Amino acid sequence: MRRVPHEVLPPDPFADDPDDPARELAGFGDDELAEPMDAQARAELLADLSDLAVYQALLEPRGVRGIVVDCGECDQPHFHDWHLLRASLEQLLADGRMRPHEPAFDPNPADYVSWDYCRGFADGITTTESAY
Repeated sequence: MRRVPHEVLPPDPFADDPDDPARELAGFGDDELAEPMDAQARAELLADLSDLAVYQALLEPRGVRGIVVDCGECDQPHFHDWHLLRASLEQLLADGRMRPHEPAFDPNPADYVSWDYCRGFADGITTTESAY
């Protein structure tokens, strides 16, 4: 699996802005790292990264650009290109948190699939190949 550099993520547009209203949110801007990830959460995140590599290898050649996630906070779909999602997961693994990032610009929803779709597609490919 190719490692995506941390610098791939765009910079926080409000970094070091003393007037950033989000500073009032609990824990925002703390220089301390988040609590260490427990062994189970770390194993699940590593499994997600491994699965993501498989999904990208299977679906990117078919024109799928990444994964769509329904956001529970804003009730809007969030479209993540493969490399951005990988970089975000790797950052979560390394730092225990993710930096904010810009959403995809004018994404075509037909170019993105859900995590469940990816899992089902990979399972279907594995089952089909195992049958022969």
